[in-house]
Amino acid sequence: MEISRVRAFARKAAGSRTAAVLAVVLAAVVGGWLGLALGAKVDTPVGPADIGMSISPSLRGETVVDVRPLGTLNFNTHDAPVRLGLTIEAVHPDVAEDIIKNPRWADRLPTTIETDVIEGLRRLAVRAALFAVAAGFVTGLVVFRRLSRAAWTAGGSLVMVAVLGGVSALTFNPRSIAEPRYTGLLTGVPSLIGSAESIVTKFSEYRGQLAKLVTNVSQLYEAGSNLPIFDPDPDTIRVLHVSDLHINPIGWNVIKSLKDQFKVQFVVDTGDISDHGTKPENEFVKEIGSLGVPYVYVRGNHDSKSTQDAVAKQKNAIVLDGNAVTVNGLTVYGLGDPRFTPDKAVQVDGDSSESLLDLGKTNALKLAPRDWSRSKSTSAPDRIPADIVAVHDPTVGRGFSGYVPLVLSGHVHARSTQLMPTGTRLMIQGSTGGAGLRGLEHDEPTPLTASVLYFNKKSHRLEAWDDITVGGLGEQWIQCQRRIEPDPGRTIFPESQQAPSPTASGGGSPSPTALASGANVPYASEVSDGRRHGTGRKP
Repeated sequence: MEISRVRAFARKAAGSRTAAVLAVVLAAVVGGWLGLALGAKVDTPVGPADIGMSISPSLRGETVVDVRPLGTLNFNTHDAPVRLGLTIEAVHPDVAEDIIKNPRWADRLPTTIETDVIEGLRRLAVRAALFAVAAGFVTGLVVFRRLSRAAWTAGGSLVMVAVLGGVSALTFNPRSIAEPRYTGLLTGVPSLIGSAESIVTKFSEYRGQLAKLVTNVSQLYEAGSNLPIFDPDPDTIRVLHVSDLHINPIGWNVIKSLKDQFKVQFVVDTGDISDHGTKPENEFVKEIGSLGVPYVYVRGNHDSKSTQDAVAKQKNAIVLDGNAVTVNGLTVYGLGDPRFTPDKAVQVDGDSSESLLDLGKTNALKLAPRDWSRSKSTSAPDRIPADIVAVHDPTVGRGFSGYVPLVLSGHVHARSTQLMPTGTRLMIQGSTGGAGLRGLEHDEPTPLTASVLYFNKKSHRLEAWDDITVGGLGEQWIQCQRRIEPDPGRTIFPESQQAPSPTASGGGSPSPTALASGANVPYASEVSDGRRHGTGRKP
């Protein structure tokens, strides 16, 4: 009898001891995770930037690089259930400038970054262990209310961190660096790998200048409104022409500032608001609804039909594709780009200068200047009395020569204007988004450009325009150049110099040879994206 009681007591004691151990282990794990989540964070210098490093619990082992506001890069670097997060907190322009200008600095950069990253990870590991131990001790004290148990819990948390670190080191996969997963606006921009450092450095530096940009624009408008050359009548219609934003968030800051300071009544966007036409990029167009004025848009060759549909869903947006709309008294005819070529290495049907010009000439038959007499025939439809034509490629725009006073376009990322022999003015906008990420590929950043157009309310003709140019990435300057239309009321006629009848078949449209011989701006379809230079003469 006594022996059986002893055995029963031993089994009970063993069971309670096992439960106690399991309780300590569970408390150690919970405390360790809390410590990692709350305190495993450090800031460390890495090359020209300050990088925030953190460790947090995760169902899968990964490293996440947060490149705000572009998105994130995910690397499957290890198998332990922890996530290493890297965030760019700040960039030092002086160091970045030395790296760009000094070849020796650039040669040492890989070694410097490796040393800085290892030092940051060492500090992060020490901090993670300290916080895990502290959190484990507090958890044990709260749960067991005994110092001895709390000490065991703290020790268990330390062991947990050591095991996680060991597993991460043993399962580290160096090849994962070359196989990232993209999220956010980085989707569709895999070329960012390899040049991410310079792009992030320049972009972060430029974002810091936004406040100065808005201030400078305000000062610009104050000075410009007092210029004696052209004093806009209060009834003047003011239109903002933008193009080629290429998902650069800075472009919206420029548009909003100019819209407010110049009291713009509506905006005309001649395409390439996107970069690769992907669904994640559609989030970018939501800023249209916050502008508070009509936003007339035509599709560019970097914009997919999905992009066009996303724009059409926004408040204030008006999408034109082979149709016209009247806004504040001005009639705008718009035509979307027939191509979708985010990758210029891919050729598509209809990409030649001749086919693009023919597309413009065909659509021009639907239009006529307001001073042409309207058709009285019941057998032929009357033409649209358009004041403005909006297209993306200026090659298409030349096809409208002689049928409308003003054609607005973009595509070549360089501003220029040309008064054609027919009296039609072709205005090519630069890139309001500074050519997007492409603007960072060259030695000098691409400037951000936009133009404010002033139209007479009665004649609907362009009387003057202000060309606004904002310095590119890292540059702190802004300039405005006012230009006066020398003959706003000029007659618009086809190059044949014969006044066409409203029912004409369009035989008076200028030929490609005639237009090319008198053109001052190169055919945009013959110039690659991001490497374009306008050659148009200024009037």
